[in-house]
Formats: sequence, structure tokens, C-alpha cells
Amino acid sequence: MSTQTVEPKPSPVMGLVNIDSSIEDVIRQRLAEERARLEREDAAEKHKVHHFKRPAERSFTADQRGHTTLLFGGLTWKHEKLIHGALEGLGYISEAIPTPNVSAFQTGKEFGNNGQCNPTYFTVGNLVQFLQSLEERGLTKQEIIDRYVFFTAGACGPCRFGMYESEYRLALRNSGFDGFRVLLFQQSGGLSQSDAEAGLEMNIDFFLGILNAMNCGDVLNEVAYAIRPFETSQGDTDAVFDRIMDYMHEVFRKKQPWKVGDNLAKYLGGFKDSTEYIGKFVNQLKGDEYTASLERCRDLFNEIEVDRLRVKPIVKITGEFWAQTTEGDGNFNMFRFLEREGAQVIVEPIGTWIMYMIHQVVQKHRDLKGLSEGAVLPPMWRLDKRAKIEWSFRNKVAKLRLAEAIFKREYHRVVDALGGIAHHLADQYELQRVGHPFYNSRAGGGEGHLEVAKNIYYSNKDLCHMVLSVKPFGCMPSTQSDGAQAAVVSQYRDMIFLPVETSGEGEINAHSRVQMALGEAKNKAKREFQEVLDRKGLTLEECRAYVDAHPEMKRPMYRVPHTKGVVGTAANFVFHIAERMGRA
Repeated sequence: MSTQTVEPKPSPVMGLVNIDSSIEDVIRQRLAEERARLEREDAAEKHKVHHFKRPAERSFTADQRGHTTLLFGGLTWKHEKLIHGALEGLGYISEAIPTPNVSAFQTGKEFGNNGQCNPTYFTVGNLVQFLQSLEERGLTKQEIIDRYVFFTAGACGPCRFGMYESEYRLALRNSGFDGFRVLLFQQSGGLSQSDAEAGLEMNIDFFLGILNAMNCGDVLNEVAYAIRPFETSQGDTDAVFDRIMDYMHEVFRKKQPWKVGDNLAKYLGGFKDSTEYIGKFVNQLKGDEYTASLERCRDLFNEIEVDRLRVKPIVKITGEFWAQTTEGDGNFNMFRFLEREGAQVIVEPIGTWIMYMIHQVVQKHRDLKGLSEGAVLPPMWRLDKRAKIEWSFRNKVAKLRLAEAIFKREYHRVVDALGGIAHHLADQYELQRVGHPFYNSRAGGGEGHLEVAKNIYYSNKDLCHMVLSVKPFGCMPSTQSDGAQAAVVSQYRDMIFLPVETSGEGEINAHSRVQMALGEAKNKAKREFQEVLDRKGLTLEECRAYVDAHPEMKRPMYRVPHTKGVVGTAANFVFHIAERMGRA
């Protein structure tokens, strides 16, 4: 029996379906082709996204400490000398890179990206220039790469400072030092430094040593600037200051970290590390190694003879962190220029920046209170959750407030040990209060609201005749601040405020602008001095005769009280002389 296969007849419906599907395919294809054509024309062709990854770098390990030099820089030579002593005391081989000059600026432009701010060019070029100098001394590039590492601060944010690491690496690669190691300390990281290599042990001894060095550097630097304009014999202050810095360098170099003794360690068992950690803090708060040394420095300073009856306008320095700190070509050698022009300079301490960073974290916790637990706060009747949020918030803020109090206390201990003539740290909460109406204190980047706030603070508290803000050319945060300063100056009519942008060029123009503003400040100081003399019924000759009869008043550590409403050192001195003479 045979079987016959019967072919199914095509269905009219199936034919329609096949036709429709083929038409749909053609339409999709033509749409895709047209979309691709339009994207090509609009230069909007899609590419695969390649996310940035930090380049792999050879580690700096503990066994390399004995033959690897730790390079650092970016602050004043005073701070760097004390930090150098602290690092050597901790067992590191270290070297501070010299203050950047115009040549370093040009080197940074040669090997770096276009469009950077001048602190980037100065600091990046300075490192490359230093490595090139090592090569000129006979070291090969590979020896430099193997035997040196660079340690610097890092950060994130809207300004170019967040890109410094990549700029260092680019310039090093372009200059032939590819593979040179750059170690970053994140400013906001505190003691938790996840990127730190084992060779650089960022423990409590490291941070206490660096902070003590910066505090002492801040106050010693300010004291020298307070004395130098009034020295009767030119050069005395610098000569004494050099001796003091050499002495303090040895103090930091010989300072050994506090440790639990071997006998006590036997009884502590597993609590040894915790006990040692607490002991280091207690030793910091109660120890007198630094204060005793600073008191000796005070006595050395007190050997200088000063004439406080010289009328000097007081100029407060503010601005972008690096530009207001460096003492070289990076800010047109502005501090020495001001002193040559007859001004008394109040430099900005690094301590203010440290307090600002702590304050900003406190502000952040306040703004985000409870939001980490959810998008909205729990209802009022959930007292348990509300209490947990409140406890967490208060615990975080209490720790930060304690850090503020400890840091401020330690800074002011240094001020007092050096005779009390340096200024105490400005209160961050008052700075926020006076600055916030003009510049939102929650706006990050650069010094945030500090530039505006310090202008108001130092002017309103009769601490300066003029505020000079130095910043890099095109610095975005400082430019924003300058816009707000227009409103500040319009409200505070007697304020003398001058913003100066710095770069690798333009020194003559900047100095000329400063001279014009300084002329107004000088006139202000002279009028103030004469008004005080007239008010007290004294002449300059009578004041000088009284001081000659009381030679202790010629010493820089002699405390002259500040009179409310009076700014200048000479004017305040006349008030004090009149008080001692019994002329109320």
C-alpha cells in the first residue's frame, strides 16, 4: 500500500503575514540607516564608554624606607623645615622641594596640559625641575624613579586642585620620568587613608607630628611678620628667625613618639594598642616638649629691639590657599613687597583651613541629619527611630566638636608659648554667620565663604586697615568670591579690599595695583595715629621719651593691649603709653 504526501495549500492569511513582516523588517532597517546617517552628520556617533581608572603604580613599601627619599613641598619654607624634622623623627628620609620660581612655572607649562591655573604649573613644574636637577647631579632617571617618591595633598571638588594627581603623572611622563611614584594624602580622609602605601604609615604619630609642625610653623611665621616691620636694626629678625628655625627643626627631629613601656605592656595584654593610642593623645595634651622649646624661641625673639611708634598700615592676606601661602614667584613675592612698601602683614595660618574643613563636615551632618536612614524622616510617633537618629547625629557632631576644641587648644598653646602676640584662630561659626548673607556657606570649592567672611571679620574687628586677596588667574571659586565682595564693599564703606590675580607674569602690574590701594591704607593709618595723639594730648616726641625711659617697652614680647576702634600698632601703643602715664 503506497502513501501519498499531500502538500498543504498556502493560506491567504499566512501570505499576508509574511508580506507584512518583510515590510516591517525593511522599515526597521531603513530607520536604522537613516538614524546612523543623521548621527554621523551631527557628530553624535555613539562610542563605547571607557571609564577612567587610576594608573597602576609601584608600591612604596616599608622595606624601602631606608633607601627611599620622601619629597614634599607646597607650603612656606618654615612649615616645610619643621615637617622635615618631624618626618625624620619618625624614621623617614625626606627632603623639601625648594620654593617654586618662574622657571618652574615655565616647566609646568611645557610638560603639562593647557588651561591650568598657575598653582598647578608652579607645583607640577617644580617637581619636574627638581627631578631634572637630580639628574644633572649624576643620577639616572631609573635611579630617581626607584629612590624617590613624592608626597602631596589631594582633594576632589570643582576646582583644578582635584586634578593635580593626573597633572603630576602627565608632566612626569612627558618629561621622561614615567613611573615616578606620587603618594596622595586626601584632605578629607583624616586618619583613614585607604590609598596610603605601607611605606608611608599614616598613623597617629604621623598626623600628630605633621599637625604640630604646621601649628608651630603658622605661629612662628606670624610672629616674625609681626616683629620685622618694627625692628630698629634691619635684618635682626631674619637672623634670629633662622636660628630659631634651626633649633625647632632639631626639636622635631629628636622628638620620639610616646610608647607604652615594656614592663607595662606585659600586664596590658590585648589592650596594649588601645592604651598606647590613648596615651599618645594624653601626652599631646599634657606634654610640654614643644611649649618649653617655644618659650626658648620667645626669649630669642625678645632680644630684638623694636620701635612700635612707626606708623604702618596693617594688611591682612586672604585668597586662594596656595597663592596666599607661598612666599615666592607664585604670588609675586607679595609679602616682602608689602613690607618694603612700609606695611605690616598678617599672614593666613594653615590652621584656619583645618578648622574650616572640620566645620564643613559639621555643617554637612546638620544638613543631612536623618537622611541616611531614609528619604524622609520617620513620623513623630516613632520615637524609637527618632531617638536613634538623634543619637547618631549628636554622636558624630560631638566627636567633631571635640576635634575642633582640641585643635584650637593646641594651636593657642603655641600662641601663648611664643608670647601671645600672634592672633588666635578666627571662630568658624562667626565666620559663617558674617559671610553667609553674601556667600552661601554650603557652596564648596576653594575657600568657600571664607574669603568673604575674613574680609568682614578682620575689618569689623579693627584688626587691619586693608585686606589683600591673592588668587590664581582664572580661579573659579575665588572669582565667584570676588563677585560677592562687590556687595560686601558697598555695605562696609570704610573697607579697603583689593583682589589681585597672580600668574607666571604680570608682576609689575600687580605691584602697581597694590601700591595704589596701600597708599589709601597708609593715609588711613596716619590719620588714625594723629587722632589718637590729639585725643590723648601727646606728641610723638613725648611718647618716644617715655619709651626710652622704659626700655622693656622696646621688646617685641611686651604685650600692648588692643583698644576697641583702633587698628594700627602705633596707635594702640600710644593709647597704652597714655594709660601708663595716667592720661585717661
